[in-house]
Amino acid sequence: MKNLILIRHAKSSWEAPLKDFDRPLMKRGILDAHDVSLNISDYLPKTYIMWSSTAARASETALIFAQNISYPLESIVFKDDLYTFDEKQLEKVIKSCDNSFESVILFGHNEAITNFVNKFGDVFIENVPTSGFVSLQFDAESWNTIDKGKTHKTIFPKDLK
Repeated sequence: MKNLILIRHAKSSWEAPLKDFDRPLMKRGILDAHDVSLNISDYLPKTYIMWSSTAARASETALIFAQNISYPLESIVFKDDLYTFDEKQLEKVIKSCDNSFESVILFGHNEAITNFVNKFGDVFIENVPTSGFVSLQFDAESWNTIDKGKTHKTIFPKDLK
């Protein structure tokens, strides 16, 4: 069994004239990330690794979640190839995961996340919102053989309001 939790980065700011990669979280994004991360403990596997895109908004989101679920910040693996909006690239990165890891929590970007969960999950989600949490389970022994899985749980900021 493989478990994959995909979390879309929190709401980011467009105010400063920065490159897309460098955009930070806005206040609402920070609050939403805290809200969601404080409500996921019942849905986390016992052990997992945490991967994040290196983009500012994704890595800041990962740090908030890690802090709130007591995951060591220095253990987060930041991956340049997770800065993608393409589900095929996202799939390639996920399928490259070492099989010794049963569970991965991944922080990334849309459209890749929404398209991935719709391809691999069994529940259609029109749009995974910022700070959205989607847990998928796969009946597979190897990450590179994951196929259609089960959408185990979703938690979106609007669910917590």
